[in-house]
Amino acid sequence: MPPSEFQRIGDYMMPPFPAQPSDIGFLFGTRHGVEQFCEAAWRLWRDGMFSRLLVSGGKTGGQPRAEAEVIAGRLVELGVPASILILETAATNTGENVRFGRARVAEAMDIAAVRSIVVIGKVCSTRRYLMTLQRHWPGLRMSVCPVNYFGVPDERWHEHDEFRARVLGEFGKIPAYVAQGFLAEIDGCAPYPQLGGTGRA
Repeated sequence: MPPSEFQRIGDYMMPPFPAQPSDIGFLFGTRHGVEQFCEAAWRLWRDGMFSRLLVSGGKTGGQPRAEAEVIAGRLVELGVPASILILETAATNTGENVRFGRARVAEAMDIAAVRSIVVIGKVCSTRRYLMTLQRHWPGLRMSVCPVNYFGVPDERWHEHDEFRARVLGEFGKIPAYVAQGFLAEIDGCAPYPQLGGTGRA
């Protein structure tokens, strides 16, 4: 694949939505890079970027504890008050993270007061998080704190085997996910890039 196409894919999959002070933080559950995720969320809280934090993630990969519970435990160890956390412990995919998480927020606080959200999640999944929010929780001002635990800069994603596999895997799935109604394109963002006349990597 030509370098220019790697760049187009990277620009699409990892769009810049710099973290902004928001009504709520949303940490998407993970089994990978947990320490980096928790440190990123702690820094955002310390800097006053949110006053409540939704942590969503169920039991995945055969683990006995929900991702949200593991992450919440580490956040409290780092100094994040347990009282600001809203835990969602059933979700097993990104759509459920958003749908189930939104329902938990509605139980914990006035959902109508939530107009902005800062996402903490894998850098390679940035586009999917935003497109899922656009589909299932529209109307929010969205920003992102992308977590890169791969050990290479974002722009060199294609040089790292796992990073490249994750970005290209996500890129290839987006058209079908949009067609099935799982995702919605983001207003004002560039459309899905057409590569080599096929639109696929």
